Amino acid sequence: MNNASVEKRIRELREKIRKYDYHYYVLSESLISDYEYDQLYKELEKLERENPHLITPDSPTQRVGSDLTKEFPPVKHRVPMLSLSNTYNEGELYDFDRRVKENLPGGSKVEYVTELKIDGVSVSIIYRNGLFFKAATRGDGFTGEEVTNNVKTIKSIPLKIDDQKLKEKGFNDFEVRGEIFMELEAFRKLNEERERNGEKLFANPRNSAAGTLKLQDPQLVAARPLDIFVYYLLLEKDIIKTQYETLITLKELGFKVNPHFKLCKNISEVLEYCKEWETKRDDLPYEIDGVVIKVNSVEQQKILGNIAKSPRWAVAYKFKAKQATTKIKKIVWQVGRTGALTPVAELEPVFLAGSTISRATLHNIDEIKRKDIREGDTVIIEKGGDVIPKVVAVVLAERSPESKEVKIPGECPVCGSKLYRPPDEVAIYCQNTNCPAQIKGRIKHFVSRGAMDIEGLGDALVDLLVDLGLLKSVDDIYNLKNHYDELVNIEGLGHKSVNNILSAIEKSKSQPLERLLFALGIRYVGAGAARKLALHFGTMENLMKATEEELEAIYDVGPQMSKSIRAFFDNPENRKVIQRLKEAGLNFTASVTKTGAQVLMGKTFVLTGTLGSMTREEAKNKILSLGGKVSSSVSKKTDFVVAGESPGSKYRKAKELGVRILNENEFLQMLEKGEAVQ
Repeated sequence: MNNASVEKRIRELREKIRKYDYHYYVLSESLISDYEYDQLYKELEKLERENPHLITPDSPTQRVGSDLTKEFPPVKHRVPMLSLSNTYNEGELYDFDRRVKENLPGGSKVEYVTELKIDGVSVSIIYRNGLFFKAATRGDGFTGEEVTNNVKTIKSIPLKIDDQKLKEKGFNDFEVRGEIFMELEAFRKLNEERERNGEKLFANPRNSAAGTLKLQDPQLVAARPLDIFVYYLLLEKDIIKTQYETLITLKELGFKVNPHFKLCKNISEVLEYCKEWETKRDDLPYEIDGVVIKVNSVEQQKILGNIAKSPRWAVAYKFKAKQATTKIKKIVWQVGRTGALTPVAELEPVFLAGSTISRATLHNIDEIKRKDIREGDTVIIEKGGDVIPKVVAVVLAERSPESKEVKIPGECPVCGSKLYRPPDEVAIYCQNTNCPAQIKGRIKHFVSRGAMDIEGLGDALVDLLVDLGLLKSVDDIYNLKNHYDELVNIEGLGHKSVNNILSAIEKSKSQPLERLLFALGIRYVGAGAARKLALHFGTMENLMKATEEELEAIYDVGPQMSKSIRAFFDNPENRKVIQRLKEAGLNFTASVTKTGAQVLMGKTFVLTGTLGSMTREEAKNKILSLGGKVSSSVSKKTDFVVAGESPGSKYRKAKELGVRILNENEFLQMLEKGEAVQ
């Protein structure tokens, strides 16, 4: 074959393979046998191997790269990938419809498009000149992580859009967004294969899809059964006028769109659709957890706009949690990082909402007594928010005479220490701070993503390192570099893994004070309180010296928290740990400190309604950083009420009391100018 005929044949093969891929992976129909397809693919591979100068990025052979993805760089979304507000019943859905109509010009006719809410992972895919260019995760909605090489492996995603179709539509560059998921049967087979290979099983299809997108090897990603439904098209110019037209256009361009979308003339039709699919959800081959409702008109969407991190023109209707019936085999007690014991039901395994459930929390002894839960009972379980399994009720009609009532243990099930139950609490505590279970819990919390974020130190490895005596306290983490030879000899680690872990440990030293305070696990001090403490005191040393009165002067720090903080820092063992963390080189300074003019000092604010430019928490932090206070209720002592959209009773109370009300623009001007409004 001469060069011209080779080039022609390569083009023909690519077009045929794209056509067969589209029919098989998007339309779920096979036009040729697997053998015939394989022969065409092998011929294309051979011709490209012999003529490497003719290989192009959009060739079907280039879906799966051989290079490892060492890192996933940040990608800023041109238009934020907003999350949806949730509704849970008919009344909340009608409220959404009312708010939409109130914010549109009088007499506007509103249509809605309903789409199934796929329980998957949101991604953005950018096309340049009709070619697949870049893919990114949703991230925080504003910045995601690039996962181009991994998303390219999904065969229902086209690498090239037909030139003629783009010409007809009038655009070449665009962005699509969709939900990557794994079908239930494919997920089941994947877990069966992992079980045969002795690998850890995935919890549910969504988690396996999310984890797969972050694998470093695209060849491993290609071996996983990922799929996608696309629902959004972002163009430079406003060519498309409705969401319904968007979905049709995506289908015409060759994307896989969920076929069950519907154009509804009013909210009553929307509600009928929601009820229909709540009963039919189990008939689908993939997981859905609700319905997405969008205002159909793009022009109306623009008028309605967005609030904080959610659009005003769309909402999710969440289905009730799925339930299943199973039997409690045994009730055991787990010891957490604070020493609190939590009863856990060990269940006969049952498949529920995409995963096999074998354990469920029972919360505390009072909850067990209230529901009269016993060992041997048949119970109804559900996933709270479709995530955490819990026992809803006992099937009393099936209770056996052999069922056993639950008794409070007299000693810690891990270390054997005597237990203690404070008179004003339902929790039971192990008082031995050197209890292995508490040590493991404290270290797991310390290294977690919301705390010091030390990648590689997972739960199983922490358990092992504590059992081996390499970790006895959180400060021991920073001495692991002295045990390099022992670490590399642990099965499943090796030099590369150990080097990565030690690098992550070193990196964690630069985390700001607020992260460290949260990581220390001081009782009642969550991430928000840790940030306020760091913001107020600036350094660890200042905080450690603070009295209970000085602590309680901070908004939202009450007597319970102040006593807990003071008790933590008064403990000699805790002070030793903090000193060793300081010697290890950790950052004892806040990322944001109260420096500069405290222009809002002495001023008390109350926030009500939804702000468009920031969340309520962000607004609170800005006020605190300028020396102001934020209260949860309006009184005569309130200086300003900041009123966002749909303000509540606080707004009316402020008007009654004559308290100065600021709209969002006035509030932003105050922050920008750095001076209080008089």
